[in-house]
Amino acid sequence: MLAGYARTSTTDQTAGLDHQIALLKAAGCERIFSEHASGAKQRDTLDEALRFVRQDDILVVTKMDRLARDLRSLLAVVDDLERRGVGLRILDFAGETINTRSATGKLQLAMFAAFAEFERQMMLERQRAGIEKAKADGKYTGRKPKAMNQADKIRELASLGATRSAIAADLGISERSVYRALSA
Repeated sequence: MLAGYARTSTTDQTAGLDHQIALLKAAGCERIFSEHASGAKQRDTLDEALRFVRQDDILVVTKMDRLARDLRSLLAVVDDLERRGVGLRILDFAGETINTRSATGKLQLAMFAAFAEFERQMMLERQRAGIEKAKADGKYTGRKPKAMNQADKIRELASLGATRSAIAADLGISERSVYRALSA
């Protein structure tokens, strides 16, 4: 069985998610799992897809970065799938389709993933250098604290008996931020 997984980072990327789903259907996926979730956070639907696939199934993704954020994560997923007899197919990997059922596919995946990881690290280094220069020039002040700007509202909701989790959900902030604002 071919099972597909599609992901975009934010809910406003619906066209991108729809495009991935269309590609997965065209590739013959019988079951498709999709979600809006950042690659850096917990992806419950990916976990569900990984639990769903069985021996001799193939998990299909449109691109490597939909599956894993870095080389270590990708190799952990591939290793888990391989131990369970599940293949991985990446439809667009630098213009090629990668299938880990072949030795060549495994080699290509490892090499391309290593290059992708290297490029990501180089990009992060350039980004850090740019931020340091902007800070030195007084042009970078970072993002404004969202929760502390709402401290009065947080205290008001707490005084009305709202739970910390309800306050966090209502204001779109973390519970940790609510605790921090209340203790300040």
